Amino acid sequence: MSNLKEICSGLPLDPLPPTRGRDPNVPHAPVRTPNLTAQEEQLALRNALRYFPPSHHATLAPEFAQELRQYGHIYMYRFCPTLRMRAYPIDQYPCRTRQAAAMMLMVMNNLDPTVAQFPQELVTYGGNGQVFSNWAQFHLVMHYLSEMTEEQTLVMYSGHPMGLFPSLPSSPRAVITNGMVVPNYSSRDQYEKMFALGVSMYGQMTAGSYCYIGPQGIVHGTLLTVLNAGRRYLGTDDLRGRVFVTSGLGGMSGAQAKAAVIAGCVGVIAEVDEAPLRKRYEQGWVMEVTSSLEQCIKRIRETKSTKTPLSLGYHGNVVDLWERLLQELEKTGDLLVDLGSDQTSLHNPFNGGYYPVPLSFRQANLLMSADPDRFRSTVQESLRRHIKAINKLSDAGMFFWDYGNAFLLEAQRAGAEVTKADGGATEFRYPSYVQHIMGDIFSLGFGPFRWVCTSCDPKDLAVTDDIAAKVLEEITASMSDRIKQQYSDNIRWIKEAGKHKMVVGSQARILYSDQKGRIRIALAMNQAVADGRVSAPVVISRDHHDVSGTDSPFRETSNVYDGSAFCADMAVQNVIGDAFRGATWVALHNGGGVGWGEVTNGGFGLLLDGSDQAEKRARLMLSWDVSNGVARRCWSGNANAYETIQRTMEENRQLRVTVPFPVQDERVLDHVLQG
Repeated sequence: MSNLKEICSGLPLDPLPPTRGRDPNVPHAPVRTPNLTAQEEQLALRNALRYFPPSHHATLAPEFAQELRQYGHIYMYRFCPTLRMRAYPIDQYPCRTRQAAAMMLMVMNNLDPTVAQFPQELVTYGGNGQVFSNWAQFHLVMHYLSEMTEEQTLVMYSGHPMGLFPSLPSSPRAVITNGMVVPNYSSRDQYEKMFALGVSMYGQMTAGSYCYIGPQGIVHGTLLTVLNAGRRYLGTDDLRGRVFVTSGLGGMSGAQAKAAVIAGCVGVIAEVDEAPLRKRYEQGWVMEVTSSLEQCIKRIRETKSTKTPLSLGYHGNVVDLWERLLQELEKTGDLLVDLGSDQTSLHNPFNGGYYPVPLSFRQANLLMSADPDRFRSTVQESLRRHIKAINKLSDAGMFFWDYGNAFLLEAQRAGAEVTKADGGATEFRYPSYVQHIMGDIFSLGFGPFRWVCTSCDPKDLAVTDDIAAKVLEEITASMSDRIKQQYSDNIRWIKEAGKHKMVVGSQARILYSDQKGRIRIALAMNQAVADGRVSAPVVISRDHHDVSGTDSPFRETSNVYDGSAFCADMAVQNVIGDAFRGATWVALHNGGGVGWGEVTNGGFGLLLDGSDQAEKRARLMLSWDVSNGVARRCWSGNANAYETIQRTMEENRQLRVTVPFPVQDERVLDHVLQG
């Protein structure tokens, strides 16, 4: 498997590739503990072998059984390609349609070792965000895509390619579902079994939808969060000399170091696993690394004094860091941290998403598989210590927020003191960043819009950056002050994006925009492809974490207060609507961000190939993809969403949305209910 043609030729069976085991030079996923019965182990093995002719079963069965017992899942390491996994220029893929080639590029980018967290386990980010469940599925998907015509759709069931089915040229070329489990059976323990059996998969958000663009994908959102936190909590746009403490330097959390420096502050980020810490340092995302708490305190004091931006990676447990900062406060009276958060993967707390004190990284991994119950109790005790230190620092004046990673949810389940007095079901002592910092931008229609230049040419990315900046500047002239601030932040971002060297993997970019901005940028890029200013098609997409893409009561919809925060109609409707309005592919997932069973989310990819048809698709689909969520937020009683959807209806007379009539006299309710 030394070239793309061989990768796309299907499963390599004659002969079988040699068994090489796991590559010791790349990081690997923690051992899973599905606790299968003997009968379930047989079923898992049977399910894995059905990808292969019976003539190979005697050879493959022993190694698959060993993988299942040693790692808790059958990844089929034998079939991991030797070809360098990365995004190749679109014209190099052996395909019948460029839409299929674009998907192949995006799939391979998600598995690029510089991008993916655990590439051999097909995990892109978040500790368990799978692209596929095993390597047989990868080979089959690449083969199907190479054979696909514009009258076929690839149907994906939780990593498994069900096949190519006849469809229309206007239909999506792929429809993806991940983790769609009957609700009463969507528990973590049942997930572990289903994943081990090979029948379901956790696709996170953009891992299983093939739309991840490396840590850059969250840098911009993190930057906006830090900037807006400064405005809201500290009353300033100038964050020089301010200190932001958090944890995690993995697939998504790796963005925090870069965002802190761009914002101008001092970012101190704890990471227990040396592999991602070194990876971010070598990529230039972390400026300094230390395993000394004393050095952390020293560098914080120095950079606070000189107001020098810094990203400092602390190789150690974030609980130790918080407790050391508290010790410094109690000893000297100096509060050394202004802003705090957390991006450990607490959607997956007991299987490698959170490493507890006082265990080392290695000790935790051993205990995780040897004694899961003891590991669980150790995690929960660590969370209680974690919160205790944060509470005391917050009482002294630090501002802390939950980053939508289930940190406060799991802390509450562990018995930590995070309950908000008289709070609702989605409220804690500290706000979600959606509730306090970013929530209003969703109601204004702003969210993470992104694109990938399929030429893989940095020159094309520079051209698209210029196009986006010019479009936003043109729109800004006629905007209200509230929206103008959002546009100004994004114009600054896109103009400086190139110099910050954020590309890891595909030539991609992200910015936050509303419906008008997204449509105009997409149309301008499509025209640039048509007239040759951009040398190859552009894929547009977004994070599932967006205006309409995700129903998540502890994150994206945590500021929906009409009782519908736990309802998932918006995300499901969004995927259906994108599919018949022109998306090249769509995906609907259970889980993502906050975790399995806690979220329903979806996304899309759309290929801009310079055609009139692509322009029509982009205009129609992007309008729906934003207005759906704004309409839902309007109906829930959000005043900003009401203004946004009213303005959108004035601009598009075909749009007619049911808007609410608020109760103006609360005494009417009191009188009737008391009576």
